[in-house]
Amino acid sequence: MKNITTASVIIAASIAILPTASAEEPLNPSIRYDEFVEKTTRLAPVREHHRVSEDEFLRMAAEPGTVVLDARSRDRYERIHITGAVHLALTDFTAEALEALIPDKSTRILIYCNNNFENEPVNFASKLPAVSLNIQTYINLHAYGYTNVHELGPKFDIRTTKIPFTGTDVSEDGRPLMASAGSP
Repeated sequence: MKNITTASVIIAASIAILPTASAEEPLNPSIRYDEFVEKTTRLAPVREHHRVSEDEFLRMAAEPGTVVLDARSRDRYERIHITGAVHLALTDFTAEALEALIPDKSTRILIYCNNNFENEPVNFASKLPAVSLNIQTYINLHAYGYTNVHELGPKFDIRTTKIPFTGTDVSEDGRPLMASAGSP
């Protein structure tokens, strides 16, 4: 009983210090954290079933009608990206931009991010695991109505993966040129 009372006091105190809207600072109806949390929670088990291996990714990418989407920054995309990938930076996701790039919301979309590749510290710089681009991209695509989204699951050494790359930092034979951590 004492633990329940202590927990109740902690919960009540936590609620009391939560920020509330005031006359000077109204809530913004264009920012809905509660909906983000609900969508993220609902998508967690779906996402686990849509993570694919290297071989599955390559097979799916070769099938007609599949879109490989790179949501990294434009400059990183131009330097190196999976061959055949299209680009739309996550920061540029809007209903209109996605509709222009992928008009059919049932299109199979394959995504990947920096955290799928190692040994390329500039163009595929690792992000904190909890905020990797795959997670954000997956949630955003679903929020915009795209439900046939698959994510490259494992992490690969960029020097040995079977996945082909293209871009300004890729040699003529398709192998990534290794950027140094100090290069732009």
